[in-house]
Amino acid sequence: MIIIGEKINGTIPLVKEAIEKRDADFIADQAVKQTEAGASFIDVCASTAPEYEIETLKWLMEVVQDATDTPVCIDSPNPRVIEAVFKYANKPGMLNSISEEGDKCEVLLPLLEGNTWEVVGLTCDDRGIPNDVKTKVDITKILVEKAAQYSITPDRIHIDPCVMALSTENNSMLNFAAEIKAIKELYPTIHVTGAISNISFGLPLRPLLNKTAMAFAIDAGMDSAVMDPLNRDLMGTIFATYALMGQDKHCRKYSKAFRAGEIGQVHK
Repeated sequence: MIIIGEKINGTIPLVKEAIEKRDADFIADQAVKQTEAGASFIDVCASTAPEYEIETLKWLMEVVQDATDTPVCIDSPNPRVIEAVFKYANKPGMLNSISEEGDKCEVLLPLLEGNTWEVVGLTCDDRGIPNDVKTKVDITKILVEKAAQYSITPDRIHIDPCVMALSTENNSMLNFAAEIKAIKELYPTIHVTGAISNISFGLPLRPLLNKTAMAFAIDAGMDSAVMDPLNRDLMGTIFATYALMGQDKHCRKYSKAFRAGEIGQVHK
């Protein structure tokens, strides 16, 4: 599982406070802990006022890159912001994200030509997030075709089918699984990602729904996730699911994670 660590985001109250105080130690600690927990990328998202976003995102990138070798995932809803801070990355990482909304593809895809950067692609457009599987698959095709114009192969793309909240869409998990399977059938080497915790929004016992949804999604073919790698229950679910699916020979990774204290109950 490719894990995009989500803990450095200005929408999180403690992170927002750290950003406002320019508390580099707090941000660095979040980056190191996520790396140690198994993050493949560290997402950095300022979520500040537009006039401060570029400077703030640049600062976040510098702090994270000084703290860990894990590549950054540069995250902003504004492609011009990503374009502005792209040059401050010290190694190829990930951009979050392109979609058929506005000119995101036109601004961001040229940055990925001739290198090994990866990119998240959201299945939405100027009309918003579609509810049906076919439209999401159609948007995926468009994104892949546009990326190909810049020699970006599917294995560098992480498609996010934008899982809907179960509280508002009763078939949310069934549709998400169908979307994953349809996208993987079209492009076997493409990655499918998502913020799986969105599915439990507005419902009680969210962790229970999130863990169960993660198992369903992995079974459908999801191999990337925007998540909190410090969530031991969710990490445990990932290791257990791969073992149960026969994709962990002799359950070695599952057992190793347990012995390393990465999953299971914390013993004081």
